[in-house]
Amino acid sequence: MSKLGKFFKGGGSSKSRAAPSPQEALARLRETEEMLGKKQEYLENRIQREIALAKKHGTQNKRAALQALKRKKRFEKQLTQIDGTLSTIEFQREALENSHTNTEVLRNMGFAAKAMKSVHENMDLNKIDDLMQEITEQQDIAQEISEAFSQRVGFGDDFDEDELMAELEELEQEELNKKMTNIHLPNVPSSSLPAQPDRKPGMSSTARRSRAASSRRAEEEDDDIKQLAAWAT
Repeated sequence: MSKLGKFFKGGGSSKSRAAPSPQEALARLRETEEMLGKKQEYLENRIQREIALAKKHGTQNKRAALQALKRKKRFEKQLTQIDGTLSTIEFQREALENSHTNTEVLRNMGFAAKAMKSVHENMDLNKIDDLMQEITEQQDIAQEISEAFSQRVGFGDDFDEDELMAELEELEQEELNKKMTNIHLPNVPSSSLPAQPDRKPGMSSTARRSRAASSRRAEEEDDDIKQLAAWAT
């Protein structure tokens, strides 16, 4: 058994030690990542310093230059190891975060399932059916009430349409008579029109017809005016 295995076996032999919580483990992993990140910066600076020393000594002091290059190689090897360690820790941290998330989701789903079970224990399917039937009946009653209110309600509206139309015509005629009385008509002469003079022998037939037509139009206009005045009084 390797020393590393003995170390971990000895560290975990105590059964009384409680396992760390996911939050504690994540915090430890983040602290480790931060520490290794600082170590990376230190090694990178040392590598640059050793390169500068190797260039400084160059061919003048080959032994010092070679020692600087050897140290640079060791620092680069440690830097490579730290990169691998950080990759492993990052993978472990992500896996632990996913496990913690899944655990929380599973626990919350378990709580929800218990709550649903507790709610359903107090439910009776027969009571639900009766309740839904009662709700449907009440909705039908409410619909009937709404339709009854929306119908036209008439109290004493049984009138004779013919009588109403006759009364309306009378009102219209009265209104028309009032308007006609306000019209000012010219005075109708009381004396009769003068007699038509005798035809002169020298007047042509066309002139006689024109004169006769004018006389007839004048008489018709006088008759119309007389009839209008008699109807308005």
